[in-house]
Amino acid sequence: MNDWPDRRTGDRSERYGRGSAGPQPESARAMPHIQRRPAPPQRPQVPPQSQGYDDRYPAGSPGYGNSPEPGFDSGYNTGQVYGGGAGGGGGRGGGDAGYVHGRPAPDWRRRIKLGALTLVVVLLVVSVSTYFWADSKLKREVDLAKVIERPEAGDGTNYLIVGSDSREGMSAEDKKRLRTGSAEGKRTDSMMILHDGSSGPTLVSLPRDSQVEIPSFKGSESGKMFQGTGRQVKLNAAYAEDGPELLVRTVEFNTGLRIDHYVEIGFGGFAQIVDAIGGVEMDIPKAFKDKKSGADFQAGKQTLNGEQSLAFVRTRYAFAGSDLDRTKNQQKFLAALASQTATPSTVLNPFKLYPTMGAGLDTLIVDKDMSLWSLANMFFAMKGVTGGDGTSMNMPISGSSGGNLVWDKAKVKQLVQQLKNDEKVTVKGN
Repeated sequence: MNDWPDRRTGDRSERYGRGSAGPQPESARAMPHIQRRPAPPQRPQVPPQSQGYDDRYPAGSPGYGNSPEPGFDSGYNTGQVYGGGAGGGGGRGGGDAGYVHGRPAPDWRRRIKLGALTLVVVLLVVSVSTYFWADSKLKREVDLAKVIERPEAGDGTNYLIVGSDSREGMSAEDKKRLRTGSAEGKRTDSMMILHDGSSGPTLVSLPRDSQVEIPSFKGSESGKMFQGTGRQVKLNAAYAEDGPELLVRTVEFNTGLRIDHYVEIGFGGFAQIVDAIGGVEMDIPKAFKDKKSGADFQAGKQTLNGEQSLAFVRTRYAFAGSDLDRTKNQQKFLAALASQTATPSTVLNPFKLYPTMGAGLDTLIVDKDMSLWSLANMFFAMKGVTGGDGTSMNMPISGSSGGNLVWDKAKVKQLVQQLKNDEKVTVKGN
């Protein structure tokens, strides 16, 4: 019986390595053959990528732990860049695409998108903040709901723009410098209707000396009804008697045109706006001088500051046409002011835009329904008057009576009908 371990063969007397008593050493003998059972399969161990091993070489094989043959790409990437010649794998001469000097190459497309998104967010935040800031500064003090017996609305939007001689917020030094005097209360120094419609803007000046009838009206403060008696007065007397609401009521009654929005600015605010934009360039065709307004201008192109601008729009005694010539200068100046304010150099420059907006909004008085959007539309319509798209004129005059200017009723009726229908104005004014 064979008592050797499983699958071993051979004679026990011929054991290898038993030693010998003879004087000669043993000769080499063959080791017994041992048959082993196959080892159970084990999960191959993949070396870390950072060591650069290749999974083609199983553990224990000659290639295990060695670099693969040239040209073979195992798909592993250690994240490092090794120097190499042109056309080689890495390094400064011709590294992997997307890596520069050992760092990932910048993703410019992503950076541009992120920068654009950031810019949009910043602009949105600034725009919203500016809107609420500007909206909070508007003085919505005029309640057109108090105006009674109003005409039917037509097409387009009608603004009544009023320049008052209000000295609110002005110091004694300001009053002296701007030659405004120190009279108490407020009076209208200029009045205009601006129609904004699909046929282009139309600016119609209402001379302050226009003879009008004061109709029945409701007191803006007392709420008391005052019946009309056919009383004929100058147009600016309506404002002096009961403020903006009666002025709107009087204009609507005497023209038949519904006023949608009311805008008023005083002396001080007017001068501040001009100074905020750095002055307004005007081309004055003929030199004139007026001690009462402080005007002293030479002919030709010149830039007027706030003080000079106020003198320019207030002057009437230096002209043969008196109030009619003054209204023409007012139209010319306001159109130039709007045109030179709505420019990239002002709108895109916060150091000019915010002072200009602040100066204007601090002194503007508007109706309760006026929005910033409506105010901006009015501003750009004013600019369009001198842009070739609009018309500027005085209210048609037929004559005078006792120093008052009498409107041409037939022409006024035709003018109002064209404005209501939003048609191109063909009526000529004075």
